[in-house]
Amino acid sequence: MAGYARTAMLMAALTALFMGVGYLIGGGTGAVLALLFAAVTNLFTWWNSDKMVLRMHNARPIAPGDRTGLHDMVTRLARDAGMPVPGVYLIETAQPNAFATGRNPENAAVAVTTGLLRQLSHEEVAGVVAHELAHIRSHDTALMTVTATFAGAISMLASFALFFGGRRDSPLGLAGTLAMMFLAPVAAALVQMAISRAREYEADRIGAEICGNPLWLASALRRIQTAASRIDNHVAERNPATAHMFIINPLHAHNYDRLFSTHPRTEERVARLQAMAAERGAPSATAQSAAPARGPWG
Repeated sequence: MAGYARTAMLMAALTALFMGVGYLIGGGTGAVLALLFAAVTNLFTWWNSDKMVLRMHNARPIAPGDRTGLHDMVTRLARDAGMPVPGVYLIETAQPNAFATGRNPENAAVAVTTGLLRQLSHEEVAGVVAHELAHIRSHDTALMTVTATFAGAISMLASFALFFGGRRDSPLGLAGTLAMMFLAPVAAALVQMAISRAREYEADRIGAEICGNPLWLASALRRIQTAASRIDNHVAERNPATAHMFIINPLHAHNYDRLFSTHPRTEERVARLQAMAAERGAPSATAQSAAPARGPWG
């Protein structure tokens, strides 16, 4: 419950920030209009987010009984988790990674890259899929879509206010108004980061419970991090607003990608999973190094 309370507080901060920028543009009327604009934008994005993101990454649907066995794995894990089976998609890219999207568990999808299937073992892929199912079951996919839309809209409003000069009679004064216009997008990005990081830790915990072995996910995170740091995901680099959706940050080609990472440190995530495994009496965490380098996916 503490995690959800923190997320609610951060969402309230984003809303207040959005209305604040609207106030700088048009006073009280501007604040109300900004809030209405945010509501309409988020409703549209919430309803269409899965289609938009999947199309953006050129994801293709995988049918039940596919030769990789991916759909069967997703189906089995979803049923074990007591949730609807999401759509299953494959993205053609060498970088191992995955994400979930959709407005609710009944309208959701899990997308994994071909690089993930080629480079990870069956158990590690199960850990990754379970992590993404955890996001869906906890309604994180809708939350992250809304926060990303808020952050983008705040940046757009700040640019609009800067272009038109904002309110001349702002109580912040000219210097304060200009500072707010520059800092609002930064503050929005920081709030988005805080929400994303909190939800990643929770999805790791729930995902480990779904797949039944925290070390599978820990090993997958380490392997994905190593590969993602040297293999480009060109579509993600062109669309950095979707980076927070992936299990590991797919961005690395540009230095500024690291400044506002939406993911917690992989080492910390692995450490938490190893501690979780130790509490369950699982084999030594060093056993994860014995996982095969490639999965039997064909």
